[in-house]
Amino acid sequence: MISELAETIENRWGSNPMLMPRVMSVTLSIAVGRGGEVLLRASRVLEELTGQKPVQRRAKRTIREFGIRRGEPIAVTVTVRGKKAVKLLDRVANAVDRRIKASAFDEFGNFAFGIKEHIEIPGVRYKADIGIFGMDVIVTMGRAGYRVAKRRVKRGRIPKRHRLNKEESKVFAEKYLKLNLISDSE
Repeated sequence: MISELAETIENRWGSNPMLMPRVMSVTLSIAVGRGGEVLLRASRVLEELTGQKPVQRRAKRTIREFGIRRGEPIAVTVTVRGKKAVKLLDRVANAVDRRIKASAFDEFGNFAFGIKEHIEIPGVRYKADIGIFGMDVIVTMGRAGYRVAKRRVKRGRIPKRHRLNKEESKVFAEKYLKLNLISDSE
């Protein structure tokens, strides 16, 4: 059943190259829960991984139990696009042995997974002055023409027939990104 579906999907992609999915962006996020020196170290980790300067995220509301005040910086995030995003995804996927749960995909074909320790990423060494951080990896998938919905001038909407769905994204992840999808029970 799945192989028949995959075959049908790939035939569609072959008949129209505009339907071929692509990785639009990869977002890495480290949520520390407090500001200060720890947040700066997390920022250095992301900067070393991507070569880009991370952005601080602030708390949306006060949570007294965790000691978080509204507006306080609590996380850092960085978004990578283009060929650099595909290379980064290839590196961070090795940290989880290229295994991703099938439930990690949403209805628009995007998927996310977590890394418990950043030193599991190939090429990253442990530094005592930085420490160890876990991070979330969010992969945004799309197709050619998705810019129509994001641009400033003459913005349009993407019709349903051109939107990416969960099944197509799974087929793309298995075949082109070489990811192994596992069931939720494993």
